[in-house]
Amino acid sequence: MTVLGFFGVSVGDMACFGAYLALGVAFPGLLLIRALYGGRRTLPEEVALGLVLGYAIEVLAYIAARAAGMPLLVIAWPVVTYAVFAAVPGLRRHWKGSPRPAAPVWWSWSIALITAYLVAWSATRFFKLHALTWPAFGTTSLDIPFHLALIGELKNHMPPTVPMVAGESLFYHWFVYAHFAAASWITGVEPLVLLFRLVMLPMMVAFAVLIGMIGRRVVGSWAAALLVTMGALFLEAPNLHLGIEVGVFTWRPTQTWQSPTQTFGALLFAPVVLLLVDLLDRKRGTPGRWLLLGVFLIALMGAKATYLPLLGVGLAAIAVVEAVRHRRTPWPALAVLGITVACFAYAQFVLFGQARLGMAPEPLAMMRSVWGELTGLGKDAQPPLTSALVVTLLCLLSWVIGWCGICGLLSRPQLLIRPAVVLMLGVGAAGIGATLLFGHPHHSERYFSTGAYPYLGVVAVYGLFVILRRSRVPVRATACAIGAAVVATCLTRVVFGVQVPLSPGESEISLYRPYIVLVVLALLATGMLLVVNRRRLVVGAALAISMISAAGLPAAFAIRVVSAAVPTPAVVGVDPDPPVAAPMVPQGALAAGRWLRAHSDPDDLVATNTHCRWGFETPCDTREFWGAALTERRMLVEGWAFTPTNYRHWHRGLTVENLPFWDQERIRLNDAAFRSPSAASVQRLRARYGVRWLLVDERHMSPGHRLGDAANLRYRSGDYAVYQVPGDTT
Repeated sequence: MTVLGFFGVSVGDMACFGAYLALGVAFPGLLLIRALYGGRRTLPEEVALGLVLGYAIEVLAYIAARAAGMPLLVIAWPVVTYAVFAAVPGLRRHWKGSPRPAAPVWWSWSIALITAYLVAWSATRFFKLHALTWPAFGTTSLDIPFHLALIGELKNHMPPTVPMVAGESLFYHWFVYAHFAAASWITGVEPLVLLFRLVMLPMMVAFAVLIGMIGRRVVGSWAAALLVTMGALFLEAPNLHLGIEVGVFTWRPTQTWQSPTQTFGALLFAPVVLLLVDLLDRKRGTPGRWLLLGVFLIALMGAKATYLPLLGVGLAAIAVVEAVRHRRTPWPALAVLGITVACFAYAQFVLFGQARLGMAPEPLAMMRSVWGELTGLGKDAQPPLTSALVVTLLCLLSWVIGWCGICGLLSRPQLLIRPAVVLMLGVGAAGIGATLLFGHPHHSERYFSTGAYPYLGVVAVYGLFVILRRSRVPVRATACAIGAAVVATCLTRVVFGVQVPLSPGESEISLYRPYIVLVVLALLATGMLLVVNRRRLVVGAALAISMISAAGLPAAFAIRVVSAAVPTPAVVGVDPDPPVAAPMVPQGALAAGRWLRAHSDPDDLVATNTHCRWGFETPCDTREFWGAALTERRMLVEGWAFTPTNYRHWHRGLTVENLPFWDQERIRLNDAAFRSPSAASVQRLRARYGVRWLLVDERHMSPGHRLGDAANLRYRSGDYAVYQVPGDTT
């Protein structure tokens, strides 16, 4: 609370949101988990599961309530849940719960420290850079107004459309915005505060608890659960390049404030995997668990588009392995696969309308972009095939280092066909494969591998524990192997590291030099360990796997410490999507948007003269969403970069955000009302499109314009003005 208060959240907002989250989402979900799931769990695990189930049910309930025109009817689901559990004698015992397993004290403290870390990380990496006051928050990343605009759309309309372009279908994974909308209706908290401060943090904490729970289910160890959790939150391979963070060793976290859809999708996917471990691996199937699985899958299909394909590949792999292994039809796996395929089909044909949104088969698209950034030639440079393949090998090397522990399962090969292992390896292979085989103008293909990271981490920790248990390597020897790997990796970076991006004329061979050295050192050390322990190869293998794994997270952390202690020459990187400069943020935009929101009907259509990001007018960067974001109203045409129609006109070689608007008649009539304002031009917008309001950035108006003669000036603040279009036509 102290951190949130410091960054501008009022006590009232914190109290309302906390009460809503506990009583309206988590606790009714917890009661359902106790009734349907069964088994024994710690209290944090129960609360995390209940919270995620509450999210899933709330989203589905809100969709129905909003479609019926009564958004506050969403509160009926927790009320009904409480009433049923109070009235039915057989359910009353769930208010108290069953006996719980005793968790080690250090585990409880670890979860507390992880929670504290997530709060501190959020404060330093997001809160500090995203103010709640205008014009400071007008300089935030370009995705933020997009998220706000969709939250406003889901608050007021069902089914939703793209609010920045009237009539454009919203073929997107929008379920998380339904949660934001429901939270705003129930608590009265501004969507801006929910997005910038409140909603994401509980999701991140719940994910950390659930991924640890999955690790404990698979490995059977509290220590393994902690390693799995840390791997999911912190996993990265060492970046041996000096200078800006670019390249294959710069991994994105599984959950982030910048992407609510990814954070929500990752959270919903965790209980799906957990249930599948129980249903398919531990053979603990009950009707309640199958029901829960169905609810989570339905919510997941609209949360993030990348997860159902990954799950489908993992389930197909289980079905094949089980059929070959037992020589009978694996009905449980096929049943889940059938549900997954049905959800995927509904999502593709209904929610997403078969829109690709720029995603298309384009092998090694990301690798080519990374090569361009490393060499300084730009992300649109086209490298030779050999260079693209070498960068791909570096990418694969990073994954090998991070998940080398998987090799430990080779010491007990039968574990490789365990359903939980097959599922997670299938998910991981699908994620890596999709990232390498698909392309997107903004490289959204990386979300496939990002979604798979935590589950490959589970298998890696499992393999590491298996081989260490079997080899019985002394803790001191393992620690020495880990320490040697960390030291060798840091020295490799210091001695052989190269500054990126490369200077003009510098050979790209230097990019690969530190990784070649690292691989050679790893091979020599592995060979030496196997020779020294040739009578017990499993000991040498255990030490080698521990050593290579240590070149991942431990070495990456050490490199950050060394980099801070021994700074390298500064290199100025080029941000492909720089934020709006503070002087370019118009004064009064927030006040004008809020006034229009308060004095207009949610169904009113607004025309605006702003189509380009502030300060990025030449060429026009059409990722401009502030009008829809601040007013929570639909725009006739504002920024169209992320619309399905715009993506259909894009192909490689073009810049998607610089494409012209496809409906030339609409954009011509819209702009004419501002460039040459007259009663006829303004009334034409009302007659043809139903425009009721004009949101005007007066910096783009000609001096002495006479827009006030054609429309009624209702509000002005700073650079912005709001006009109402008269109702009578002439």
